[in-house]
Amino acid sequence: MSEKQKIKVLVVDDEPDIVEILTYNLNKEGYEVASAEDGIKGVKLAAKFQPDVILLDIMMPNQDGVETCRQIRENPELKNTFIIFLTARSEEYSEVAAFDVGADDYITKPIKPRALMSRIAALFRRESKKEQELTQIKIKDLTIDRTSYTIDKSGRTIILPKKEFELLYFLAKNPNMVFSRDELLQNIWGADVFVLARTVDVHIRKVREKIGDDYITTVKGVGYKFELN
Repeated sequence: MSEKQKIKVLVVDDEPDIVEILTYNLNKEGYEVASAEDGIKGVKLAAKFQPDVILLDIMMPNQDGVETCRQIRENPELKNTFIIFLTARSEEYSEVAAFDVGADDYITKPIKPRALMSRIAALFRRESKKEQELTQIKIKDLTIDRTSYTIDKSGRTIILPKKEFELLYFLAKNPNMVFSRDELLQNIWGADVFVLARTVDVHIRKVREKIGDDYITTVKGVGYKFELN
């Protein structure tokens, strides 16, 4: 069995035709696929199925995709699961809301199966590259551990959603270096994922709320840096 055959994908969408198309193409690529037709069932099935990737619609009955993503991200067993929104909603606020609750990618319908397979593969390539990096950073009173995706601050454990953690980790491993929003988007979300620059600001704000304001500095008109001094 190949590595790809071991990868499990959960499709959460209330449109049977889309579920059928996605399931067919994912199976063709060797992925193991499960599906749910609404957000409530999606959350329950995600906990049971333990998928590596979730393809998630926004507009669904009973519970929308944004709330579904938020609940999935609260499950520590799914902290490394990739969540890709597949949606007809192209408004900026929908995209910001999706990334705000922990999305890894946001793709607007109609879906192009070959392009989607490439996007999924790109997520795993980036993750594989990150796994080769330094696993733990100790700086100031913070210990940032990539293996457990946890932060220790003066003996207190802090859990951040995946993208918030990766943003902090990236800045901390490059202390006193200033990165623009575009550079952070490319390094955290990847060049093949279109994300609004505002998403970086939202994630920085949330990181500061959880670890304090003394670490990440805003360089006006340029971007952000992790302040070493």
